[in-house]
Amino acid sequence: QLVESGGGSVQPGGSLTLSCAHSAFTSDTYSIGWFRQAPGKRREAVSCLDSSGHRPIYVESVEGRFTISRDNAKNIVYLAMSTLNPEDTGIYYCAARGYNYCSVHISEYDDWGQGTQVTVSA
Repeated sequence: QLVESGGGSVQPGGSLTLSCAHSAFTSDTYSIGWFRQAPGKRREAVSCLDSSGHRPIYVESVEGRFTISRDNAKNIVYLAMSTLNPEDTGIYYCAARGYNYCSVHISEYDDWGQGTQVTVSA
């Protein structure tokens, strides 16, 4: 089970940190992805992190603004977002897969959270 939190409304240029608490895996051999879906658009990848926590992947649109990290002791993965703009608005989902290496492909994830809303507007 995956549960996202930390969403909300923020002005352009602001910051938010999302959390993904999970109980899907009993070991550290899993990777986590963050995805988002804007109104009327397809779900898209944002970032993912491997099981070691040392090999993050970011899509170009968030590179340098978002940081993904994990706390394996707490079974939580974070997505720190800064310099937010209206194009970042959407429902943010975390997903887990039972592999060491992460993926930006939606089809490769087995477990999904319900999502948390992020709204960036003036």
